[in-house]
Amino acid sequence: MLTLFISAFVLGLIFNAAPGAVFAETVRQGARGGFKPALMVQFGSLVGDATWALLGLIGVGLLLQLDFLRIPVGIAGAIYLLWLARDSWRAASQEFAVGGTGNVDTQKALYKGMIISLTNPHNVAYWAALGSAMGAVGVSDPTLSDYGIFFAGFMVSSILWTFFCAAVVARLFKHVKHSWVKLTYKLCAFAFLLLAISSIKSLFTETNKPASSAEQHQSQAGLHQLL
Repeated sequence: MLTLFISAFVLGLIFNAAPGAVFAETVRQGARGGFKPALMVQFGSLVGDATWALLGLIGVGLLLQLDFLRIPVGIAGAIYLLWLARDSWRAASQEFAVGGTGNVDTQKALYKGMIISLTNPHNVAYWAALGSAMGAVGVSDPTLSDYGIFFAGFMVSSILWTFFCAAVVARLFKHVKHSWVKLTYKLCAFAFLLLAISSIKSLFTETNKPASSAEQHQSQAGLHQLL
C-alpha cells in the first residue's frame, strides 16, 4: 500500500509539474496579483483533476475514449485556450498594478483554473489509462482500496504542488518591472495559442488514426466490464 501511495504521489507531481495551460494561467494571474490569485488558479485546477480522477477510477474514462464524447471535450478546451490567448494579449496592453491583489478577481481566477482542467483532453487520456498505471506498480487486479490509496496519493501531491507553484510564481514576480509583466502576459498568450493548436492537432490525429486490433479488443473488453 505504501508503494502504491508513493507511486501515485510521484505520478501526481509529474502530472502537475508538466508545463501546460494551468501553469500558464497561474503565471499570468500571479504576475499581476501575487500569491492568492495564483493559488486560486491552482485550487480551481484541483477540482478538474479530482473530477477526472474519480471518473477514471469508476471506469467512465473508458467511455470518454469514444469520439462522440472525447472530441467535444477537446474542442471546448481548445476554444477556451484561444479565448485565454486573446484575453492575455489584450491585458498586456492595459495599465495595471503589479504585485497587489486589488485589481485581480480571485473568484474568476478560481473558475479559470477549473475550466482549463475540466476541458483538458490530456486529462481524459491520462485517467483512461489508469489501469496501465496501476499495473506498472504491480497491481494487476486493483481493489476499491487500491483505487482509494492511488487517488489519495495523487491528490496529496496535487495539493502540495498548488502551494509550491503559487509561492514560486508570486516570489518570482514580486519585484519585477511592469514591462516584464506585460511581456509575460504576451508569452502566456502565445503559450495558450500553441496549446490550443496542439490540442486540435492531437484530436484530429487520434480521430483519423485507426485503432489496432489489440487496442480495439482492450477497449471493448473494458466497456463490456463497465456495462
